[in-house]
Amino acid sequence: MSAPSLVLNPPCPSAEVVPSEIYLDYAATAPLHPRAAQAMEDGHRLVGNPSSRHGAGREAADALTDARQTIALMFEADADEVVLTAGGSEANTLALWGTFAAVGFRGHLVTSSIEHPAVLANAQALQDLGVEVTFVDPAPSGHVDSEAVARALRPDTALVSVMHANNETGAIQPIRAIADIAVQSAAAFHVDAVHTAGKLDLTSVGATMISVSAHKFGGPRGMGALLVRRGHRLLPVMRGGPQENRLRAGTENVPGALGMAAAVDVCLRKTSMGYRLGMRDRREQLLDGLRAVGGVHLNVAEPVLEETISVRFDGIRADTLADDLDMHGIYVSTGSACHAGEDSVSHVLQAMRLTEDQARGTVRFSLGPGVSPEDVDRVIAVTSRAVKRLRAMAGGIVR
Repeated sequence: MSAPSLVLNPPCPSAEVVPSEIYLDYAATAPLHPRAAQAMEDGHRLVGNPSSRHGAGREAADALTDARQTIALMFEADADEVVLTAGGSEANTLALWGTFAAVGFRGHLVTSSIEHPAVLANAQALQDLGVEVTFVDPAPSGHVDSEAVARALRPDTALVSVMHANNETGAIQPIRAIADIAVQSAAAFHVDAVHTAGKLDLTSVGATMISVSAHKFGGPRGMGALLVRRGHRLLPVMRGGPQENRLRAGTENVPGALGMAAAVDVCLRKTSMGYRLGMRDRREQLLDGLRAVGGVHLNVAEPVLEETISVRFDGIRADTLADDLDMHGIYVSTGSACHAGEDSVSHVLQAMRLTEDQARGTVRFSLGPGVSPEDVDRVIAVTSRAVKRLRAMAGGIVR
């Protein structure tokens, strides 16, 4: 992989790929940043349990406190409002399950039909326990209408949960408008920001709770956090100890927290208007090159996260194209990594009212700071050849 001109999360030296490989699946996971790797190594040298009263325990507790304070900067929150978790899925579970457990699994939840499965599965489980749930569909552009959310609210709505940007399409949702609507109705508001943390500003989201996951922005896998604004009542999903303000029992993952904090610090220092413009340039370069092939359609409209490109190719199946690119060392996705290997059609694309053929023709290219203009040129060339070859084999269907 050629050297990037903009550096946010360069690949860890111990995990570098050979130069012929181009990684375009940052939406699934980002390479571990070297500073995060070093911080984790330092954390593994801390032998004490943060709950222990002896010197080794106090040293670990102090390191955990420092890490939590750094992570809290991502939200401009107080450190005691940050609950450390094992990732975004657990953070989403705590937000939804914990909120309704605190009110006896009564009331009403409003969410969207394009949420991550970690939200949708919990919403469906809450339905089984008596919570009423309204799923708001997006427009064909991939965006949820804030007015549709407002119309779905009821006097007993306890929680609204809408993601910041969709993990498959990159469509940025009208979070600020939805936050205002939730405030007016006295409902709590949860935002799954796993796809935008480290990329977009989370300090002005206006949510009661925000979920993030470290491995999406250069931190370690198996580490995440849930921001819980003071005053919101949750019951824990994991019980058995007083850790995390009694919201998550279990000995804290100090090395993971240190790694996540290091990645947060890198993002806060490096994410800038220049970085965002660089991602937009890469996006436009890739889209312009792909469109030249013909029969290529962008699935979403603005506003969209520049790093995520959801496009469909007429006349071919995306999984066949992804396999072809894989053989050339170019790594892309046909949808969410959590459903990789399944033959099901994306629930997100279905909710956007794409046909099954259109959904099965969709590829997700997700960019990151390790992708250079030269990499994009090669991706365009290889993809163009592959698309033409596959179409010729299938009879050359282009709409």
